[in-house]
Amino acid sequence: MSTDVKRLVTVLAALLLAALTTTPARAADGDAPSAGQRIAEALRTSPVYVDEAYADAVPPSRQRELAERIRRTGLPIKVVLTPLTKGDAFDGDSGVLAGVVRDRLPDERELILITTDGEFPDSLNGYEWPAGTHQAEDAVDAIGFLDETRDAGLADLTAKAVELVAEGNGTERYEEAMRDLDGTPARKPEPAEPGDSRWWLWPLAAVPALALAALATRALVRSRSRRAPSAVPQLVFATARAADEAELRRRAEAEVLALGEATQAAGVSTTPGLQHALDAYAAAGRVLDEARGVPDLAGALALAQEGRDALAGSPGLPLCFFNPLHGRAALRTGWRPLGRRDRLDVAVCQDCADALRDRRAPEVLTDRAGDGRTVPYFELPAGRSVWSATGYGSLASPLDGFNARSAKAG
Repeated sequence: MSTDVKRLVTVLAALLLAALTTTPARAADGDAPSAGQRIAEALRTSPVYVDEAYADAVPPSRQRELAERIRRTGLPIKVVLTPLTKGDAFDGDSGVLAGVVRDRLPDERELILITTDGEFPDSLNGYEWPAGTHQAEDAVDAIGFLDETRDAGLADLTAKAVELVAEGNGTERYEEAMRDLDGTPARKPEPAEPGDSRWWLWPLAAVPALALAALATRALVRSRSRRAPSAVPQLVFATARAADEAELRRRAEAEVLALGEATQAAGVSTTPGLQHALDAYAAAGRVLDEARGVPDLAGALALAQEGRDALAGSPGLPLCFFNPLHGRAALRTGWRPLGRRDRLDVAVCQDCADALRDRRAPEVLTDRAGDGRTVPYFELPAGRSVWSATGYGSLASPLDGFNARSAKAG
């Protein structure tokens, strides 16, 4: 029996074992879609998603009005109104929510998201890709400090957010609102003398003052949180999506399993790249079994992609260098890492290419450094991370990198 046939028999046996051991578990959980998937699927049919918890605040009639308002703008605006609390699918973080939804809508090259806020329940947040194109973040932040929205309900706040985003001058509106908060306060009245019949007016003056102070404090907190400089200012770290790691693992498992099935269907004599694909399949399986986090799960996806390309016999570009979760790269471009003189030739998705062209920071996949810091994965020493060494296929074959590491470990 030839070596190829022996390997094929081994793969078939592994696939049968995997099917026998995983079928009960899949039947038990029913393959229920994640919260991010449900929201993304809903947004494919309507630009407005409202969780049932907000159905009274934003009833179907108002949802239709918002959807129509969005369509009239001609902008890629989508609204997600859902409660956010610590420990939920998004860990109470609107940034995580936005990142997850963005990943579930890969076909949307331009996207503006308006979401509820995890820290201030009566507030909204704005996100957009590419960043800064429509000043959406500033526009949405500004609505919380306008006199006309001070007592507005969620539906009216959202409508105003759409309006300001459509105007396209969100930064100007936000800065104007901040100047109004910093304006000179009215002259403090003289203290009333004991027995003065005007003592009862003090609460009326104090309540607005306290409200204004609270509003200014909230503005300061939000302003600092949204404009705090990054530890690596040249890069925008990919949002931590720990809550979605299990879903990524399921996706990687599905892609590795699909690669195994594809090798099973391939003809030994008619598929020159079958051996390469089999090796990539075996490596992806090991990486998946030993994965310690998102970078390793992304590595399993990169190996599965390499295996599929080997079967096809016409390798395409690898996954995006900056963040392989963006999917297959669209082009290669030169990029010079911070602190280095040489330029690297890396494969990037269209969004990351646009960011580099516009001198903006691309979104990058992060990993944990030895001292506990969160850093771009490619800043780890190549000897410590096979993904840093290979760039998920941009710098070297993921399979070659995996085999080199295995050889050293052995």
